[in-house]
Amino acid sequence: MSEKIEKLKCLIIGSGPAGYTAAIYAARANMNPVLYQGEQPGGQLTTTNEVENFPGYPDGVTGPEMMIELQKQAERFDTDVRNGWVTRVDFSGDVHKVWVNETKEIHCDTVIISTGASAMYLGLDSEQKYLKLGGGVSACAVCDGFFYRNQEVVIVGAGDSACEEAHYLSKLCKKVTMLVRRDEFRASKIMAARVQKTENIEILYNTETDEVLGDGQVVTGVRVFNNITNKKFEIPATGFFVAIGHKPNTDIFKGFLDLDETGYIKNVPGTSKTNVEGVFVSGDAADHVYRQAVTAAGTGCMAALDAERYLAAKDADFEVATSTYN
Repeated sequence: MSEKIEKLKCLIIGSGPAGYTAAIYAARANMNPVLYQGEQPGGQLTTTNEVENFPGYPDGVTGPEMMIELQKQAERFDTDVRNGWVTRVDFSGDVHKVWVNETKEIHCDTVIISTGASAMYLGLDSEQKYLKLGGGVSACAVCDGFFYRNQEVVIVGAGDSACEEAHYLSKLCKKVTMLVRRDEFRASKIMAARVQKTENIEILYNTETDEVLGDGQVVTGVRVFNNITNKKFEIPATGFFVAIGHKPNTDIFKGFLDLDETGYIKNVPGTSKTNVEGVFVSGDAADHVYRQAVTAAGTGCMAALDAERYLAAKDADFEVATSTYN
């Protein structure tokens, strides 16, 4: 049973850099945005220990600190930031209907989706331990590779993204060991050839991770096994990168929004518009290429501006219609 229906001019779903940037712009445009933080307030950056590549932080900043500052900035302009997550939507009619925590029903003039994507991990206890400690496990080489300059690292994955990240790491690290589960890459031939030709990348085929090793604080190596012979051995490393894909957090929008085969929301090129009028997307929910905090923030700005223009056009149409009948 729903509580009393709430009507909003602008609802923002998600609280990463995209969501908070959209909130800042929407609030300054007097759209009175309400932002629901979701199951992971602050998004993926809350699991990032150091952020050194976001403009405006010359000394770097931790992911959680940056999210706190973004939230404060959004609230400074009277964004209503709320706990809770959207569990269901209905975009089939003229009114955009959203349910929060399965109980509260909201009717929205505009919706900005900033639900992001979640990195896929192997699920090992040791992997999750050092991920939470910020001690050497990462799912983003571009974000964190800088911290492993002149060190030895291990990367897991066999697709284009894994090859791209391995090649990126090879420019920074002394050695990159790449673990490929099968006897060949899933990546395109050109990407596979690139890593195969890179001198400081060692590729281990038919190899899987048994455990991430460490001293209780940071990663010191990786124990792996050959899935043909079952032979186990250890690889010294200070960093363990997982590049087995991301899953966009978009399941609740299936059936209403156009999604690609992986689940990323399709937007009209050059805009944040989806196939449903009044519904916009920003951040990693639509971006499977860049997946950076700064690009997410940029699309959050785009979504707020697109939403503002949408509302302005609707108001103009209403005024014209009203004047016609008067």
